[in-house]
Amino acid sequence: MSNPFREDLVSRTRPDPCTVVIFGATGDLTHRKLVPALYNLAVDGELPPGVKIVGFARRDKSDEEFREGLEELNRKVSRSGHDDEVWSSFVQSIHYHRSEFHDDDGYRRLAERLDEYDRERGGKGNRLFYIASAPEFFDDILEHLKKAGLNKAKDGCWSRVIVEKPFGTDLATAQHLNHVVSKTFEEKDTFRIDHYLGKETAQNLMVLRFANAIFEPLWNSNHIAQIQITCAENLGMEGGRGGYYDKAGALRDMVQNHLLQLLSLVAMEPPTDLSADGVRDEKVKVLRSLRQWDTAEKVARNVIRAQYTAGHVDGESVPGYREEDRVDPESMTESYVALRLLIDTWRWSGVPFYIRMGKRLPKKATEISVHFKSPPGVLFNATPGGLPGNNVLVIRIQPDEGISLRMVSKIPGTSLRLEPVKMDFHYSTSFGKSSPEAYERLLLDAMAGDATLFARRDEVEEAWKFIDHIEHAWHQSDQPPAMTEFVAGSWGPKEADQLLKEDGHEWRRL
Repeated sequence: MSNPFREDLVSRTRPDPCTVVIFGATGDLTHRKLVPALYNLAVDGELPPGVKIVGFARRDKSDEEFREGLEELNRKVSRSGHDDEVWSSFVQSIHYHRSEFHDDDGYRRLAERLDEYDRERGGKGNRLFYIASAPEFFDDILEHLKKAGLNKAKDGCWSRVIVEKPFGTDLATAQHLNHVVSKTFEEKDTFRIDHYLGKETAQNLMVLRFANAIFEPLWNSNHIAQIQITCAENLGMEGGRGGYYDKAGALRDMVQNHLLQLLSLVAMEPPTDLSADGVRDEKVKVLRSLRQWDTAEKVARNVIRAQYTAGHVDGESVPGYREEDRVDPESMTESYVALRLLIDTWRWSGVPFYIRMGKRLPKKATEISVHFKSPPGVLFNATPGGLPGNNVLVIRIQPDEGISLRMVSKIPGTSLRLEPVKMDFHYSTSFGKSSPEAYERLLLDAMAGDATLFARRDEVEEAWKFIDHIEHAWHQSDQPPAMTEFVAGSWGPKEADQLLKEDGHEWRRL
């Protein structure tokens, strides 16, 4: 028997049939993430009928050659496995369009092709343009879409654009890109993607906070001592990534977008409603309330940057950062960063937020940990050894998505002995199935016009304002803060540990 109360609470995304045009279709993102995501949606029956997928790229390929390459990788990476019958049907919707990104004729031919698909679909001229190319082509693609009239929707239909990260490399370039996008697509039709926000646990943050009465009354400086956000990666610069990473660094590559987005979800006030702008209004207030580290002295006091030296990860010897392929031997780009942040709002006054992100750490994991204050120093605190740790709520983003709560319990027996225990929730075991990939949810939302999980223009710019101060102190000040080091396979430099020790805290061991 169905539960009417549960049915009332279900909110389903209803995507429209459309044509998805992927710019940079021969790249890794398309093969490893985008097409497998669309395929998995087809497997689950979530992909709207009549969807067409057009790969736009510069290499000379036929439809069949393009499809074969996609199939080869889909067999390896698809979340749901590879079903030959489903693929044979799905692949018929995939086509290849060869053109340079700056070729007027290529966009003219694309427009003709899309019109033809619209006629096949009965006039449904919905278009979703996904810019998955290298960032230096963003401007060209947007301007040529406008020149070809592809940014304008036909009556009763829509035309939208998804822009991949990095959305700029600093505030000035982000503002420029926002300006170019705004001349081509309206803000409501612009989707700046951050795949971390598509992860199930990130989506569940608001539900955890605002749908559970046991948490929200405690979610403030009266009860919380500190909050930590950790993004640990055990990989280094494999696959030629050093060339890109040495120009970006941990702060710009991960903190500016992914981790500040998670921070805003943790720290935001309850939105007035669950509309895209209702949620994003509150997120941007958090970013505007960040205390600015706007001098080299403040940066040195609150931000630690480091590079890994040669060491061992997973039992294998690995080189130091400056010895990695395509990395400058004299590089001053950080492969690890730790920050202390303060949010100057009524709710969070005096609560430090600590963020750390690093390469070549012992394991791959991303989590948020909320550390509650100690109870009064009486009763059990007076027992030998005191309480064995405070309550900690851990929200695991990846790889094992779930939530755990550490609390204190009495060990069975005649004496009063206390020990921390853990209540643990795993998505896969609790719901009996794996969570969808982040790109699956985000592609569906874009087709449905739901921008809740996408960054708005002012969010992007506020995040860059904060990051730019730190980058300026590192690379343009007369006395830049030091670059520290740590051995690959360890949890980072001792200076990052000292950052928390100054406040009477320590990093949570993952």
